[in-house]
Amino acid sequence: MKQTFYSNGKLLLTGEYVVLDGARALAIPTKYGQDLVVQNGSNREIKWTSYDHDGSIWFDDSITFDEISNREYIEETDSVRNTLIAILREGFLANPNFINDSNGYTVETHLTFPKFWGLGTSSTLINNIAQWLQIDAFELLRNSFGGSGYDIACAQHNTAIVYHLENEKPIVEPVVFNPPFADNLYFVYLNHKQSSKAAIRSYYNNKNNDLANTITRIDAITRKTLDAQDLPTFGRLIENHEAVLSDVLEMKTVKETFFSDFRGSIKSLGGWGGDFILVAAAQNPTSYFTDRGFKTVIPFCEMAL
Repeated sequence: MKQTFYSNGKLLLTGEYVVLDGARALAIPTKYGQDLVVQNGSNREIKWTSYDHDGSIWFDDSITFDEISNREYIEETDSVRNTLIAILREGFLANPNFINDSNGYTVETHLTFPKFWGLGTSSTLINNIAQWLQIDAFELLRNSFGGSGYDIACAQHNTAIVYHLENEKPIVEPVVFNPPFADNLYFVYLNHKQSSKAAIRSYYNNKNNDLANTITRIDAITRKTLDAQDLPTFGRLIENHEAVLSDVLEMKTVKETFFSDFRGSIKSLGGWGGDFILVAAAQNPTSYFTDRGFKTVIPFCEMAL
């Protein structure tokens, strides 16, 4: 029997880092995502093949049921294979029947975006596995990869969301985010994928003691971002957001670092230093960024679901 599951990618527009501590964050699911196709297999193993957006194979291996169910097979090396085994082991602990009642599986995953873009290769995988095993995706994320869970919420929703943690439980509020100035918003890839795990570690090592005040300020910016009706207002809000997080992280903003002469507003998305940035500009900024070597410039309407 063939089963197919699909999850949306994600972009975090506000609340990066501090969403881990309860701040309200505005996030959007993307038109890009990943599917997972499961068929019956044999030999008490999973034959797993992962395809990038262009059809090339980026992971191809077999994982035995014993490796998933037996903790003696745990390896410390941080390889793709071991990360996948760790996720599947947590899935097995939540639903042992997926192994106990099977002779094996053949699994394929297919990304619709380049793997290095950072739109949720891991979160879409975790949500797809959770659908397959009929378990809670947020719990699977918490027990395997870690993170706030906003990316899982995006995987499961087809509209923008405001997301926060309350007593470590995910609270998801579907919202409409299609501002009148949407045609003035662009996403630019910085030619470097940021590690989510590394970004989270850095935040916890550097966050200051005035966290409650920071969360209050970010919550206000998130709310006002949803209400913004013109480009200048929106631009000021994302610049304010950058200033707040710059103080928390003790890092220069991406505009200060790379694009100080740009006429418009720029905001980091997710882990600072990589992945995509959000650009708000009165004029199409594509040539500005492509002239500087940043060839991936995607209009808001082509990215947001």
